[in-house]
Amino acid sequence: MSAETNLTKENLDIIFRELGKQYRKLVRKNVPAELTVVGGAAVLISYGFRDMTNDIDAIIQAGSAMKEAADIVRDKFGLGNGWLNSDFVHTSSYTDKLAFYSVPYKTFSNVLSVRIITGEYLIAMKLKAGRIYKNDISDIIGILLFERNRGNCISLDHIMAASQKLYDNWENIPERSRNFIISVFSDNDLEELYGIYRNNEIIASRQLDALEVKYQDILTKDNVNDVLEALLRKR
Repeated sequence: MSAETNLTKENLDIIFRELGKQYRKLVRKNVPAELTVVGGAAVLISYGFRDMTNDIDAIIQAGSAMKEAADIVRDKFGLGNGWLNSDFVHTSSYTDKLAFYSVPYKTFSNVLSVRIITGEYLIAMKLKAGRIYKNDISDIIGILLFERNRGNCISLDHIMAASQKLYDNWENIPERSRNFIISVFSDNDLEELYGIYRNNEIIASRQLDALEVKYQDILTKDNVNDVLEALLRKR
């Protein structure tokens, strides 16, 4: 693997296996560890429309040796700093209920259990985050399309119920996200919608890079979507 290794569906299992191996070496006994994987890595594992992700957002339940094990794996495979990222627990999409609604993926090196968030629960998380400069919006459409193509249609009621379970109330999902997902269910051409929103995300991400240089003291996590949406409307 190169010095700038991307995390892909093909190499995730290799990396998880090495992480489990290094963790077991460090603790020197079979002390179990568990990752509950969300975000782009969860999409990579369960769905076929994403090519890569920059990091693995996960709830980490393990001993302190996990950080050292992650650093060893980072150096071995040329991953970025923070490739195993638990910082998402400080974001709005985190809830301590996630682990309960996760499903088993695999166990690596007889010590590292990996669980994932899928389906309507993953959609609910991405609606809660609702970032138009990341993959949140296109991932939602991609999940709906992928599930529909394999005969498992996720309904708006499913998503609302999952949101209620994770965040206590459908109204706790941002209004912009609620309006978006309702509009998606009024349009049957999910493939076209996916292309439109993914293109918008790429544009918004580039615009954000430029804005952060010029207006870094003005942009906040609360206003960045509004600023970028205004710029997209002008286009």
